[in-house]
Amino acid sequence: MAFTYSYPRAALTVDCVVFGFDEGALKVLLIRRGIEPFKGCWALPGGFVQTDETLDAAARRELQEETGLSEVYQEQLYTFGAIERDPRERVISVAYFALVRRADHIPLAATDAAEAAWFVAETIPSLAFDHAGILEIALNRLRGKIRWQPVGFELMPEKFTLTQFQALYEAILGRTLDKRNFRKKLLALGLLVALEEFTTSESRRPAQLFCFDHSKYQVLTRMGFIFDL
Repeated sequence: MAFTYSYPRAALTVDCVVFGFDEGALKVLLIRRGIEPFKGCWALPGGFVQTDETLDAAARRELQEETGLSEVYQEQLYTFGAIERDPRERVISVAYFALVRRADHIPLAATDAAEAAWFVAETIPSLAFDHAGILEIALNRLRGKIRWQPVGFELMPEKFTLTQFQALYEAILGRTLDKRNFRKKLLALGLLVALEEFTTSESRRPAQLFCFDHSKYQVLTRMGFIFDL
């Protein structure tokens, strides 16, 4: 049975904040809008939710359509509902948050995105809509998350040095960490496996490579921990 609503309804969208780590810097995936409003401006990937799909499905679809990324784990971040956040109409957006290995995800713009690219989180261009505020909340979530979940698995390459892992935490937190203290606390978690492999750079002293202990990683993900930095 069909119903006619007596009151106007707000439109519903999803926006996706995707973080990656590369060359010692935390990066954010953005798209350049190919349509109005804000045509030509940079923005977070996202779009309107269709009437026959869930929010999670809409977030996966929009990310794939606008950037080419698929099979990316996403979790809900926050709901944004300021009355005039979109010049077209009243729009409520559910934002999603994702962490990916930068090297594994080469963006490819499509649909209403004219371009898709990675930007260093500290040098983001001016963003459309209220996306700068959404990004700031996502950054705060990530800064809190690294203290109680081992987020490095999603961001680091399969093999890495302790220096690279510390660089990840410093990039997210925006401050320098004491090397000895960081390594002591990190290794005490039992999260890493030391490999019989070393870096081969001719300009630097070889450094030992590590990988994640997958079983311990899953336990810490479920139970959480306190990584006091």
